[in-house]
Amino acid sequence: MKKILLFFLFSVILSAQKTEIIKLNKNIKDKNSRTKSLRLTDNRGDKDLGTLDYKGETVQMKFSNEDLKNHFEAWFADDNKVRGNNDIVILLEDVKISNFENTGLAKVKIKVSSFINRSGKYFFINRYYNTLDFNSKITPNIPSAVSSAISDILSSFIIESYSHLVLSTPILEAELNNYGEILEKNMKYINSSDLVNGVYKDFKSFSEQKPQKGYYVDKNKKGNIIGVKNENDLLVSSEEIFGYIEDGKAYKLTPVGFLEIEKDDKGYYIVSSRLELYPRNSNTGAMVGVMAGGLIGGLIGAAIDSGSQTGRRNNNANLSNVYIDSLTGAYIFEK
Repeated sequence: MKKILLFFLFSVILSAQKTEIIKLNKNIKDKNSRTKSLRLTDNRGDKDLGTLDYKGETVQMKFSNEDLKNHFEAWFADDNKVRGNNDIVILLEDVKISNFENTGLAKVKIKVSSFINRSGKYFFINRYYNTLDFNSKITPNIPSAVSSAISDILSSFIIESYSHLVLSTPILEAELNNYGEILEKNMKYINSSDLVNGVYKDFKSFSEQKPQKGYYVDKNKKGNIIGVKNENDLLVSSEEIFGYIEDGKAYKLTPVGFLEIEKDDKGYYIVSSRLELYPRNSNTGAMVGVMAGGLIGGLIGAAIDSGSQTGRRNNNANLSNVYIDSLTGAYIFEK
């Protein structure tokens, strides 16, 4: 009788827990046919993605095929009949879903990197490292939204890795787990005692401490920035600017103007928020773009043109430390 009762209770628990499947089936064709192979290394410490609450039920989140290594290889093979010469390795470091009971809120942390394998040496291509926020008031079906977001991020990340610039520092396969520390040792902006004054067009030039020749920050009589100009005294498009360094201090261009880049024991950061940095996307419930640069060009332009500084900021923006990925320059949101 006890065995029957236990079996019944176990069956009730199983029936109460539903499953949301994350399908990795979006097209990941390399349109330039540069890639020969795509291999996945699953380095997640915990393979359990986590659960979410939906309409009073617990929903277990799972990949459609939990043998991710073979699935990624088959996924790539199905979408890429014409091959090139590049062997790309995807390092999946973390995918963890956190549910906040009775709040309607959820977070998804994703960390994934890509490398190109050249004769047994690995060269860093790109990294996505972020936490996504979901709110049931904005996104009623959070399990479905989380599933779509993870699928979108991983497929977009793979596609961008086909043609992304590659760092020149070689890493041995046995050292891949420590790739961040190895690469940071060669980042001049991290290891230089003095930063080089000037305007920087992108994160790559900033990390190499190579300011754009002839570019300068134009200020009015009050000291407010009114634009960035080139060697011909012509205004430069905001989409061409990462930031600038003046008197040893670095500033990052954002939709609310230039914000000082500060540093603590965790890395470099600006004091800002999702709402400030992505005002057009603040009501979507989650940021799912792999690369952030092009999304806010127009808003940044407006900020420069109006001489926007921190005094024009939204008091309800819930400001906190937004870290800057040391390898890519992308924002890392923790809140």
